[in-house]
Amino acid sequence: MPESRNYRLLVIIASLFLVGFTLFILKELQSILLPFVLAVIISMLFHPFYKWMKGKKVPGFIAITIIIITILILSNITSVFVFAGINSFNSEYPKYEARFHNLYISFVTLLNLSPDDIRSFKESLKLKNLLLEGSVTATLTNVFSSIVGIFSNFILILVYIIFLLSEIGSLRSRVLRAFSVEKAKKITNTLTDIFSEVRSYLVGKTILNLSQAVVIGIILWMFDVEFYFIWAFLFFIADYVPYIGALVITALTSITMYLQFDNFLIPTIMLVVLIVIQNIKGNLIEPKVLGDKLDLSPIVIILSLLFWGYVWGIVGMILSIPIMSMIKIVLMNFEQTRPIAILMSYNILSVEEKETVIEKKIKKYFKKKKS
Repeated sequence: MPESRNYRLLVIIASLFLVGFTLFILKELQSILLPFVLAVIISMLFHPFYKWMKGKKVPGFIAITIIIITILILSNITSVFVFAGINSFNSEYPKYEARFHNLYISFVTLLNLSPDDIRSFKESLKLKNLLLEGSVTATLTNVFSSIVGIFSNFILILVYIIFLLSEIGSLRSRVLRAFSVEKAKKITNTLTDIFSEVRSYLVGKTILNLSQAVVIGIILWMFDVEFYFIWAFLFFIADYVPYIGALVITALTSITMYLQFDNFLIPTIMLVVLIVIQNIKGNLIEPKVLGDKLDLSPIVIILSLLFWGYVWGIVGMILSIPIMSMIKIVLMNFEQTRPIAILMSYNILSVEEKETVIEKKIKKYFKKKKS
């Protein structure tokens, strides 16, 4: 008994040390690892296009060049709009600050407070920070800056993409040579599942986010909301962060709308419209389009958002779901770690279906081997 207790204690200590060491490595090597993870996800998205070009007898280096040019065009267009948004927002900052101050004065006058009450009210709201340091606009600028930060290691991301796309084609044959047939089959099945499921989730999520952003952008433009394109772009990005992203951007958009318009009617109507659009997308359209792809428990999603947000900031929160999905798929494909993958899942039916698919693949493989 004492030996087993000591062994358990050693396992717990070793696990805590491993978690701490992993966290340290992820934070310290962020400048290397984050661009690599981004490159892996971008490579997944563009791999079908690369494979299609290869099938049309396009040489590999030309196919990769076409993909790199496509990425450069898309990223440059995006960065131009983002930088324009940052500059325009900074130029309009004094106007919003003045409006916020006037709104505060009107509110205090309406309450008919005494000087002492006004002083305590200011301290409780920390209006010095809100007005003088511009916390509202500073928050928006920080959000923009975090998104622009994705492009800070752009050259490194492109280099990773070039090597990943050139390596993916021969990966299966190298795995078959490096490992036994049974182990190689498991590895290739795992990689296939990661590529197909994560890619289908990202493509579906991107199309839905883009559609919602276009609808929101048009509605904001119709109501003459300032920076409508920037808000639409932020809704597109924020919806990659479950639960939190849409809530934060809706709040920021609402604050600036209430500061822009002289009446409360239009901002309130717009707030209701934004909430309705997001609920239709999140509760009706998205479950039908995405189904149980990347099935993750809500607790796992929240914890992953906190963890990856702490490690890699806003970009980490955007990437948290694909990263956790990759981890879950890897765990699901190995007998020893499958219980952990099941605990990470939300829909038990999808887990059972997944296990059935794996069993079918194994049976099919052994049938081929016997024949």
